[in-house]
Amino acid sequence: MPPQQSRLLVCSAAPGTLLLLLLAGAGAGVAAAAPPLVGISPHDEAYFAPQVIACRDGSGSFPKSRLNDGYCDCADGTDEPGTSACPEGRFYCTNIGDDPRLLFSSFVNDNICDCCDGSDEYESGVHCMNTCRNRRDTAEANNGVSELSVAHLDGTNVITSKHKLDIEDLIQKLGGLRMAAVIELCLVVCIFVFCYARRNTRTRRRQHILKR
Repeated sequence: MPPQQSRLLVCSAAPGTLLLLLLAGAGAGVAAAAPPLVGISPHDEAYFAPQVIACRDGSGSFPKSRLNDGYCDCADGTDEPGTSACPEGRFYCTNIGDDPRLLFSSFVNDNICDCCDGSDEYESGVHCMNTCRNRRDTAEANNGVSELSVAHLDGTNVITSKHKLDIEDLIQKLGGLRMAAVIELCLVVCIFVFCYARRNTRTRRRQHILKR
């Protein structure tokens, strides 16, 4: 093939090759996109947004590409919230439908469902059922039982207090009746003594008159 014709073929093929390289580069960029933030609270997502992230304890920093890469770069586990690489790491359970929860990173992917939504076992292969709503319903039911028990106890306390007041009132009335009975007995004794003394006096007078 003549050199001039070869140059024409190379020149004509160059745009196509460049386009393929651009598409390949774009595809590689999509494949290398950062995974979702695992184990991070929604309130902390802004903290992990920069390309270079500082360790929370101030011990250093790490590039975003090392976030949740399975290697502990920060002593406090800032870079590994979603893995068990750092002993001091904390995993955030979203627990949709229930209260969020923080776990020690050692609980992540340990084949035990610790989050009620099962988000801590995202790579262990264990299928965790979402029990968040059931647990909240159970908690609400227990709360209702507790409120009912408190109401029952309050009612029992009211009844007990009422009975106590009734007993005290009865004791006071019995005390009053006893005092009245004593007074009446004293009056009877006094009347009896008075009558007896008067009768003796009359008897003596009669005897005195008869002796004359």
